[in-house]
Formats: sequence, C-alpha cells, structure tokens
Amino acid sequence: MKAVVIEKPHVISLKEVPIPEPEKGFVRIKVMAAPICATDLEVVEGNIAANYPIIPGHEWSGIVDAVGEKEDEHWLGKRVVGSSDVVCLTCEECRSGNWRYCKDFEEIGFKRNGAYAEYTLMPSYGLVELPDSLSFAHGAMCEPLGVALGTLEKTGAKAGDTCFIMGSGSIGLCMLAGAKAMGLRKIVVCAASTRRLSVAKKLGAWEVISLEQEDVLEKMKEIHPKGTDIVIDATGIEESISLCLKLAKKGGTVALAGYGRGKIMKIRIDDIHINNLKVVGAGNNWNQHKKAIQMMEDGMVNLEGLLTNPIKLEEYEKGLELARTRPEGFVKAVFCYE
Repeated sequence: MKAVVIEKPHVISLKEVPIPEPEKGFVRIKVMAAPICATDLEVVEGNIAANYPIIPGHEWSGIVDAVGEKEDEHWLGKRVVGSSDVVCLTCEECRSGNWRYCKDFEEIGFKRNGAYAEYTLMPSYGLVELPDSLSFAHGAMCEPLGVALGTLEKTGAKAGDTCFIMGSGSIGLCMLAGAKAMGLRKIVVCAASTRRLSVAKKLGAWEVISLEQEDVLEKMKEIHPKGTDIVIDATGIEESISLCLKLAKKGGTVALAGYGRGKIMKIRIDDIHINNLKVVGAGNNWNQHKKAIQMMEDGMVNLEGLLTNPIKLEEYEKGLELARTRPEGFVKAVFCYE
C-alpha cells in the first residue's frame, strides 16, 4: 500500500509498505479521509516525540476492512471514525474513562503508524459508527471537534457564558463551533492576521479581531465590559496567553489549549492571583468522538467548510506546505478518497 512515512525529522517520502494485519483488539481501516493537523508538522520537524520511522495521521475516517478477533466481526464493512488512543483498559485511570492518563498510553500517528496511508490499524474499543448522512471528510473532523468539546468541558462552560477564543486555526474554529452549539454567547475570535477571520465570521462569531489591526484590550472593553467568562488560548504563544489572562473577568476561566512546543514562558502571575482566575490545561481530550458525531449528525455543528483543500497521498508535500504557510482562505488540507 502507499503511505507517507517520516523516516526521521525533516525526512519524509511516499513509499510502498506492507498492508498491516490487525492484532487482537484492533481492526484494519481502509482510510477514506485523513485531515492534516498542525501537530503533524511538529512530528515532521521533530518537535514532538515520535517513534520514527512513523506514518503520521491521527484524524481519520474510513471503512472497517479486517478485524483481529471474532468478537469484532460486527464492525466489518462499517463506516467509522474513532479514537487513536491505545490504552490498557484495565488500570484505574482507564476504568474511570481517563484514557490519556493510562501508564501504557500511546497515540496512533505519534507512537504507532497512523492514517496518512491507504490502510491503518485502530483499536476496536474506540470506534464510533459514522452515519450515512455524514461524509467521510466531515466525519474525520470529529477529532479536532472533540478537542474543542473536551476543552469546553474542562472549563465548565455553560449556556449564556461569554467567550473569547485566541486563534483561528482549525482548533480555534472548532472551539467556536462547539461553543456556539453549547449556547455560549457573544463569542469573539481573535487572530494575528485576517486570513481566517472571515471563516470565523461565517461560523457565527459575534465579533472577530485582528491583532495586526486593533487594540484587543480596548476592543474587548466594548464587547465584554465586565471581562469574559470563558477565555480559550488555542495558539500556545506566550504573548497570546498573557493577553488572555488580562481578558478574563474576575473569577473567570482561562483554558490553555495551544501546544507550547516545550518553550519556557514568562507569565504575570498576579493576573491570575489577584483576579482569582481558574486556569486549566486542555492538552488532552479523550472519548469525545461519539458526542462530536452526534452533534454533526443533528446539524448542531457543520465543519465541512473548514476542509478547504482536498488532496491525494501523492500530494502530501503540497498539503504540508499549505499547513505550514496557511495562505489566505486556507484552513485545512485533507487526504480524501470519496
């Protein structure tokens, strides 16, 4: 089969590799869609620990093609999405649903081969059936939507809360879609440039702000005069996080949902201390796929507009370059076989 393989950081190519055979507890997926995530770029560049050589890709949808044990035969031929978390299922953390705290946790696309391929292996316990009413490409977006839903869950967000989202990448836009569906109000999306803010407006942002063009603190005094209930940083950038801490209302919540790339940052602690802010880490979000698919199926969330550039495996260099440079109008490239 064809697969995109990262041999080591900065060395990537399209190769012919053997079709994998599922072991007990796993199924083989004929990949139908696999969006490119910005985190995948970190694997390409060696900024995230990975088991090289590795086939990346943790966002996916497809058809179950083979199973590793008889108990999973009911999945054969089904359209599915699902979790890329490989866990033991027996430890205390797994039994309580906190899969990513499992001592044996491995994520497909980082520690095990992922979905930039014609076939991939996934754990059967994490599968969710994809309704016929949803395209494979749309279904594959349940992973980033799940990141958003998990983040909002950690903040304790509720209907009627005001919300500010820093970042208009695919995660920031999924945060917007999830927050809208949950009934948050006056949702503001802010980004360094205007390149994706028009998309945020189409998705229903109350207001959009460009850091290049406006004073965010002054603008937000007009929009949320008493400060913001729920503030989400989806950038992982020091300056953005510092700004988010200043925008939350007294007693408000700030979620850190952006990957910081291992950097040590300077944060003004008094912004947290004096204002009694609740600051939550939101880098691990699990078991949200079923909820995400239900929201898509019910029409509460439509993310197909974020899939701006469908490509084939042979065009992986183009897709990665788009993800790297983020030109005007681009949100997400997706390997697509529909």
